[in-house]
Amino acid sequence: MKLSGLIDFNPKRPLEKGAIIPFIEMADLPEGERDVSRIGHRVFNGSGSKFKNGDTLFARITPCLENGKTAKVSGLPSNAVGHGSTEFIVMAAKDPGVDEDFVYYLARHPAFRAYAQGRMEGTSGRQRVSWQAIADYEIPDFSRLERSGIGSILSSMDNLIANNRRVNQALEAMVHTLFRAWFVEFEPVRAKVEGRWRRGQSLPGLPAHLYDLFPDRVVDSELGEVPAGWEIRSLDSIADYLNGLALQKFPPESENEFLPVIKIAQLRAGNTNGADKASTRIKPEYVVNDGDVLFSWSGSLEVEVWNGGRGALNQHLFKVTSDTAPKWFYFFATRHHLQNFRAIAAGKATTMGHIQRKHLTDARIAVASPEGMSKFDIAIGPLFDQLVSNAQQSRSLAQLRDTLLPKLISGELRVPDVERIVGAAV
Repeated sequence: MKLSGLIDFNPKRPLEKGAIIPFIEMADLPEGERDVSRIGHRVFNGSGSKFKNGDTLFARITPCLENGKTAKVSGLPSNAVGHGSTEFIVMAAKDPGVDEDFVYYLARHPAFRAYAQGRMEGTSGRQRVSWQAIADYEIPDFSRLERSGIGSILSSMDNLIANNRRVNQALEAMVHTLFRAWFVEFEPVRAKVEGRWRRGQSLPGLPAHLYDLFPDRVVDSELGEVPAGWEIRSLDSIADYLNGLALQKFPPESENEFLPVIKIAQLRAGNTNGADKASTRIKPEYVVNDGDVLFSWSGSLEVEVWNGGRGALNQHLFKVTSDTAPKWFYFFATRHHLQNFRAIAAGKATTMGHIQRKHLTDARIAVASPEGMSKFDIAIGPLFDQLVSNAQQSRSLAQLRDTLLPKLISGELRVPDVERIVGAAV
């Protein structure tokens, strides 16, 4: 069966020239996920790709094709047509009710992508593949029921990943709101000082058993007014910021025995796809595991919880740990100063801005008593742990999806077999 029998390539769809309509640009196409990260709006000038919900967008230009930029469109208003980059091939299922998901996962199939890359034309660095060059790609002659089943079982995993992402966005916003209210704006303390709270009353977002942990007066400090009895601490006194190694000096033992190198690019992507390789015999403290807090202090300054699998910590990254402070606290305390750190890095007269350790010493945060921090951790810690757990589940689901996808599309595995595998996994 040829793709042209299943897919309408770049279908003609009417759009009013000069109208402001939904727009997806290349930067918003994911490399390892199904859904676009953002849909903007832009004036339609008469050119570019046109698509509806359910269509697959396939990047046709180097290096985007090689990097795997592909998405299934969702999030447009009902029956709306959006537009986007001229470098998208729009793949619309002829039978959407059966093949929408199947077409998307077919576009993610490694063999199909290799086929498309082999038919790219043009000058080095600006090579493209045309839709005509891929329209004759052949797949097994699946029945409608089989194609629907393949799309359904793979999309069930992506649906769980998408749900985890939404939950994590809400959880992170909740924990950040609590951190800022309690440790930056000191809202519970100010409520007591200003007479807005009395014993037996509640404050939004504050569990009743934590009321008494907040003082009822403030004192002057280098940060301005802070809760009485709380300490003003530097970031490097509440946590250890371990700089990574120059891992080119630690080559892998073999092609089969290595740790992927986690650099700034891997931190931003959240995975180690295409990463360099390093020795497994580096000191344990330089090994990164899921759940570790990483801070890139040079170039692109970011603070993230790593959930991309075991790897080796490269230079220009800090692994942040603490024997005394909860993980959520030093994570958000570091993020609290991130904007200032970025301003410092931007002011460096170098090609790659950075901060120094003295800036960690200069960065201050208010810290409650050990008893208070312990009880705050009981309230906030499980929320933060759930963030990490959800992200790890999503990574496992993505690995399972990517393992099963080529086996299903090639016909090596059948849907009933995979349903039993997926049922056991989720």
